[in-house]
Amino acid sequence: MTRTGDPVRNINVKPPFNRSNLKSGIIKKNGLHKTAQKNGTKNVAHPGPRDRESYEQAPLYVAVMTYLGFGIVTLFGYLRDFLRAVGLEKCHLAQEREEQKDFVPLYQDFENFYMRNLYMRLRDNWNRPVSSLPGPMFDLMERVSDDYNWTFRLTGRTIENVINMGSYNYLGFAENNAGFLKTVADTTDEYGAGVCSTRQEMGNLSIHTELEDLVAKFLGAESAITCGMGFATNSMNIPALVGKGCLILSDELNHTSLILGARLSGATIRVFKHNNMQRLERMLREAVTSGQPRTHRPWKKILILVEGIYSMEGSIVRLPEIVALKKRYKAYLFLDEAHSIGAVGPTGRGVTELLGVDPSDVDVLMGTFTKSFGAAGGYIAGKKELVDYLRAHSHSSVYATAMSPPVAEQIIRAMKCIMGLDGTTIGIQRVRQLAENTMYLRRRLREMGFIIYGPLESPVIPLLLYMPGKVGAFSREMLDRKIGVVVVGFPATPIGEARARFCVSAAHTKDMLDKVLCAMDELGDYLGLKFSRQTTSDRPELYDETDFELDS
Repeated sequence: MTRTGDPVRNINVKPPFNRSNLKSGIIKKNGLHKTAQKNGTKNVAHPGPRDRESYEQAPLYVAVMTYLGFGIVTLFGYLRDFLRAVGLEKCHLAQEREEQKDFVPLYQDFENFYMRNLYMRLRDNWNRPVSSLPGPMFDLMERVSDDYNWTFRLTGRTIENVINMGSYNYLGFAENNAGFLKTVADTTDEYGAGVCSTRQEMGNLSIHTELEDLVAKFLGAESAITCGMGFATNSMNIPALVGKGCLILSDELNHTSLILGARLSGATIRVFKHNNMQRLERMLREAVTSGQPRTHRPWKKILILVEGIYSMEGSIVRLPEIVALKKRYKAYLFLDEAHSIGAVGPTGRGVTELLGVDPSDVDVLMGTFTKSFGAAGGYIAGKKELVDYLRAHSHSSVYATAMSPPVAEQIIRAMKCIMGLDGTTIGIQRVRQLAENTMYLRRRLREMGFIIYGPLESPVIPLLLYMPGKVGAFSREMLDRKIGVVVVGFPATPIGEARARFCVSAAHTKDMLDKVLCAMDELGDYLGLKFSRQTTSDRPELYDETDFELDS
């Protein structure tokens, strides 16, 4: 079952609904009208603006077979570890020296059990060497293993014209068109490839200033600062914003860069269920009323960490509700738009534009240039006071080498194209084409009977495979059909929710998508992957309702 709704705008927090509404059987929550449940009839109305969002529950037998598969692999893993210990099977892993046998194990600890006995069975599905531009189609170097995936050797052959369904090349700017890249080549001639200094020393070039001014204009923010590495944009800037005596409220599905930044900050971290506004509000209320543990002093700052599009679920943040909560409880909001900037919204401005939220309502706007812009690095935008503070206190600004000039020019080129400042409509056409491709692929996969997560607008499409054996089989069979896909399993996902993750690009043609769909239809029957029964998931964290009202 899916959820539908219109964008929520002009958010005003109201007191809880009146009890008299219960008597009349009418309840209004989050801008939605519902009829109260009667005679055991179950009402399903889910809040949210983009919520043609689907989270189906697989049939019970799928969960049983998934855990049974992991159980069998675990038993065989213990048996093979025993055979390795007695010398009946060769051990390919690094081992401690004999004189260190009484030490705490450095290599052969239990944490490596999963890698030894399951990951190695599927290792050939990852780290495949690419030998061409990773555009909508690419070439792969063929490799084989003679020792069950412990090592690989190249055969010298190339698998050509593989459809790329895994790269984050949302707008197709990872390209090698000589005409489009002329300004990048000219910048390389003028500045060279590297800066060899930090921004605060000898690495602050005019092109960096131009880029930051353009980013601020694109986002509708007062100012912006750029970093040379997307991951470090989170992990090195969050510690500059909060520290001891501060509280971080983090979505449970946040990216590792956000988690690392939160841990490095020294702040207290509390995790709330994914997109669960009830849980988030309870945490905010408790933080405001109780303060810090033991001393009960007020928190110096409360920072909410969320993403625009979550890279493993394909889900979109419930931004209007979070903005309402952060205003109500006087908290700060950090929004990571790594996967959403450029990829969603009528003009590619991300989830703030998609959901009708004023960018000034978000205290810290973060995004990366590694996906929609086909480059590298990241940015943080917001009020001028915030950006000036980060220039002086952020490790990524003070200690990291400045962004490579050709990379900066590539970002400028792509951003101007999206904004139409290059005098063409190519950028906006790509944004629209991405939206069309995304909706087309999502609708067709759902019609075929696959379980996919996320709303129609999200170009990240997780397709649930569940069973560990099907993960490897699906990836290999797709490659045999010249389609490159990314498969993901535990510990990157819950143990019972292994999946393939498709990333749609504006550069994909309809013929490419139809070839993928044809292969998916065939494999769905062959491997038994069409689990959809259109039954809504009972995971309450995905469907909760807030206890405050929003005007639409």
